[in-house]
Amino acid sequence: MLSVALELTYNMAILVAMVLTSGLIRRSQESATRQAILQGLLFGTATVINMVAPMDLGSGLIFDPRTVTLSLCGLFFGPLAAGVAAALALAYRLPLGGAGVIMGVLVIVSAAVWGWYFYRRWSSAKQPIRLPQLLLLGLVVHLTELSLMATLPAPLGWRTLQSLGLPIMLAFPLLTLLLGKMLSSQDAVAQAVAALRKSEHQHRSILEAAMDGFWLTNLQGRLLEVNQAYARMSGYTVPELLGMHVSQFEAGESEALSLAHIQKVLAVGSDRFETRHLAKDGRVFDVEVSVQLHALEAGHVVAFLRDITERKRSEQALLDAKTLTEAIVENAPLMIFLKDARSLRFVLLNRAGENMLGFGRDDLIGKSDLDFFPSVQAEDFMRKDRTVLEGESGVQDTPIEAVQTAHQGVRFLHTRKVGIRGGDGQMKYLLGISEDVTEHKKAQERLLLTANVFTHAREGILITDAAGTIIDVNESFSRITGFSRAQALGKTPNILSSGHQTPDFYQAMWAALHRDGQWYGEIWNRRENGEVYAELLNISAVFDAQGQVQNYVALFSDITPIKEHEKELERIAHYDVLTGLPNRVLLADRLHQTMAQSIRRCQQLAVVYLDLDGFKNINDRHGHDLGDHLLRHVATRMKLALREGDTLARIGGDEFVAVLIDLDDSQAAVPLLDRLLSAAGEEVQLGDVSLQISASLGVTFYPQVEAVEADQLLRQADQAMYLAKLAGKNRFYFFDAENDRSTRGHFESLERIRNALAAQEFLLYYQPKVNMRTGAVIGVEALIRWQHPDRGLLAPALFLPVIEEHALAVVVGEWVMDTALSQMEHWQNDGLVLPESFNVSVNVGARQLQQGNFVAFLQTLLAAHPQIRPAQLEVEILETSALSDLAGLSRLIDDCHRLGVLFALDDFGTGYSSLSYLKHLRVSVLKMDQSFVRDMLDDPDDLAILRGVIGLADAFNRRVIAEGVETEAHGRRLLEMGCELGQGYAIARPLPAQAFPQWLQHWQQNPVWGVADVALAARSA
Repeated sequence: MLSVALELTYNMAILVAMVLTSGLIRRSQESATRQAILQGLLFGTATVINMVAPMDLGSGLIFDPRTVTLSLCGLFFGPLAAGVAAALALAYRLPLGGAGVIMGVLVIVSAAVWGWYFYRRWSSAKQPIRLPQLLLLGLVVHLTELSLMATLPAPLGWRTLQSLGLPIMLAFPLLTLLLGKMLSSQDAVAQAVAALRKSEHQHRSILEAAMDGFWLTNLQGRLLEVNQAYARMSGYTVPELLGMHVSQFEAGESEALSLAHIQKVLAVGSDRFETRHLAKDGRVFDVEVSVQLHALEAGHVVAFLRDITERKRSEQALLDAKTLTEAIVENAPLMIFLKDARSLRFVLLNRAGENMLGFGRDDLIGKSDLDFFPSVQAEDFMRKDRTVLEGESGVQDTPIEAVQTAHQGVRFLHTRKVGIRGGDGQMKYLLGISEDVTEHKKAQERLLLTANVFTHAREGILITDAAGTIIDVNESFSRITGFSRAQALGKTPNILSSGHQTPDFYQAMWAALHRDGQWYGEIWNRRENGEVYAELLNISAVFDAQGQVQNYVALFSDITPIKEHEKELERIAHYDVLTGLPNRVLLADRLHQTMAQSIRRCQQLAVVYLDLDGFKNINDRHGHDLGDHLLRHVATRMKLALREGDTLARIGGDEFVAVLIDLDDSQAAVPLLDRLLSAAGEEVQLGDVSLQISASLGVTFYPQVEAVEADQLLRQADQAMYLAKLAGKNRFYFFDAENDRSTRGHFESLERIRNALAAQEFLLYYQPKVNMRTGAVIGVEALIRWQHPDRGLLAPALFLPVIEEHALAVVVGEWVMDTALSQMEHWQNDGLVLPESFNVSVNVGARQLQQGNFVAFLQTLLAAHPQIRPAQLEVEILETSALSDLAGLSRLIDDCHRLGVLFALDDFGTGYSSLSYLKHLRVSVLKMDQSFVRDMLDDPDDLAILRGVIGLADAFNRRVIAEGVETEAHGRRLLEMGCELGQGYAIARPLPAQAFPQWLQHWQQNPVWGVADVALAARSA
């Protein structure tokens, strides 16, 4: 019995050590799962140690307090810990074997299960484990152990029960109670520690999550603890802050002042103040500091710091806003005043109010209107004030009031008033804002006067906005134009357009308006009924305060009667009374104009001196009346024989002068001269008298090699006319010197032309080519001009013939091609959008084509201009050129065509091999000569030739283009014949390179041609 007690004591010592070790594990920071595993290993190890030195009761029969260990492990640490401990015990017990192995295993398992069972029962109820419960666990476990002794062999089981039953029931339940109490106490301590740690963690989390900064310092001002909030404020890290002195953060205070705050805390217990701290990056921020002594730790100070930078900024902003508001009120251009709601006495008046009323604010504050204004007016002011204060609406306008001021006499004021309520909802003040509208009222009166003038003015008045839309007209406008006000409003002045003014006229008018702000002049407009009238017009631009055009005002009067009278006077002064033709005065003026135009247009003009043959005999035989009738008939026929721009004048008796303009050369005048001879020679039937005469014509041309005046041209033509009479009459004769110069083309020496090329005196003009049917611009023809330093701009006929058979012709030709392609590149680089099929055509002479390197030159040229596609270059060759080697030319054109370069046959129809050319030459375009086109309307033969050329082009699948389209009638007739492409003065004259983009922007298809195209389509249908 004594040995059993000793064994029990030994085992109990082991269990006590186990409990103490379990407490250490509980106080560790391990996770719950890891703690359960460690506790299972500890209790399992203790069980094994107990089983190593057990009470030996026989062969294979051992006894130890494993039941206490395993049941308490399950009770306090749950199934995981109990399972680990039981597994270790089983791992040791099973290899031992013996008669008690089954009982040993069942005891281990049952003890762990009972501990786990009570763990579930008591832990789910969340009740503390008390002594009765521990005693119950001990009794249940060990009664189970005694009952399991029945598994031992019969004699052994009974003996074991007899020898150990009582000790077990006396010792092991008490041991369970003792060890359970120790574990329960440790559990309470662990819970208290956990609660303390949780509380500490919560407080630390609160400090770290706080928006305000936190300091814990000693009495010397050294930081012992800080939170993240202050670290964020200051830009330091928490480790950097620890150990720093509080004075290191002060942006303005010294260390002595910082210590003074601490001394105050020691004396009073707390302190609160505002200061400025310096961040790590040098930034200064405002803080509010609350300091007090630490409640638990003596010698420590706790400080909470709040960043009040934004609050300070807000306070400053409010102060600035208050200052700004006061400044606005004080400096406002309107009078601002404030009255007490009860007494209606002034409590505020700004500077504008002083200036407006003439009373100082110091004199006015505290007084009412009765002290400054006439009693009747003052009472009226105060009555209106009370109406505002008693009303429920917001701002109220008072009618414009006449106020007697101290220095400015009567002024008209427009006042807005509103009542201001206090926090209690009661009316406290009356706020008034007054505007001096005296000048505005005067302006309204002036506007009324202006409106009366506008309405009753004798002249027509039209007003538009800045975009040109009519916004008002007066009655005289309707009287003059026939358009009512309703018809005019919303329209533009284009409704009055007569079409008599050119686009250039309107461009000049708008340029003057933009430059000078006004335009004055005469203009022809159309009334509502279609009648054209003349008006004297004055347009003025009206600008706003920023200098931008706001309106345009047009003032006009009908001057049609004056213009008709002027026209009659002009006719008397400038026209022949008998024939209605220009007289010598008007002829001189027109001749001077056409001479200047011929220089600008690089065209020739012809002066024709015409004398009727045998007219004196008719006068002598039939009398002057019949002679006058004959003169009128002949003059009419000769005028009809000329073109629209030509001039026919009668200079006296039977002598006439014709001025023929826009001639390419002297031969271009021959058809016109023939028509003049035919017109003069037609038989005239006057009553029963049949008369027929002829005419002799003398012709001279301008410009000439030498400078000549208009009277010299008349003398030259007169001299040539005399020679025509000597030659037999009824003919024309060219002035010899001029004819010689014209046939020679006014040659310049080769050396002079070579020098001109080096000096860059040559330039290219560009004449557009268009599709007259669609209006599309298909290209331009490059035409050379010579900007002669002395003689001005020279046409090619005056210098190209000199080099036609010279090698210099090749140099000039290559310069023309290179310059034309460079100009195409310049247009593209300047943003000019050219159609896809657009090309530039260049005239190439026979000599240049016959150069063996022409194809190689084209390749090099195209490579030097990579922006230009080969198809954008069209080479024009003359049908009449000396092209004896037709086969060689055909091969050259084929080679160029493979490069992508196009060819055109120029002046087609003037040579003798047209069909052969069409058969052998791979040309894309046929250009009909302008000599046929120009006379097609009058000469049936020319018209037949054109029809033939168009037919050939269609048969040979070639495009055809007409040169010399001079009038819209030419274009209409060509379209009717099936020729869509055209080039000539009716489309555009040759243009300088810089003028072409503007022309392209404003180009529009002739509407007559569009009508012709529709008519043709209708006939075809």
